[in-house]
Amino acid sequence: MRRIVALVIRAGLLCFAFSLVAQNPEAFQARLSPVASDARTRKDLAGIGTVTGSLAGSKLTIMGSFEGLRSSATVAQVRQGVASGARGPAILDLMVTKAASGSISGSFDLTPPQVEALKKGRLYVQINSENAKEGNLWGWLLP
Repeated sequence: MRRIVALVIRAGLLCFAFSLVAQNPEAFQARLSPVASDARTRKDLAGIGTVTGSLAGSKLTIMGSFEGLRSSATVAQVRQGVASGARGPAILDLMVTKAASGSISGSFDLTPPQVEALKKGRLYVQINSENAKEGNLWGWLLP
């Protein structure tokens, strides 16, 4: 009987320890910079920014700031590429200050494939502006 009680206590302690580890959020960071451009759009691209991401379970929280755009930000999104460095479609919309400088934020419940994509470096943040509707700043979320 003592063995059973000891095993139950050990199992409970192990579950408690694993739950504490699972609650520690994983951190991700991105440095926002102008996207690659052609001669036609180069004059409209400027600015810098930083983003932090925190993943707790499947909940992703994004916070960041940007400055120096040549026109007001219009949209900020989390996008998913097929590989790190490859552009892809928008999967989440972020809140963004509609100005040349400001902040971005958002909190989302990710699907298991999206969590996997984040951990593999396939998610990035993109900010569009009035003069750069296909992307002014972008940065990959990396650990």
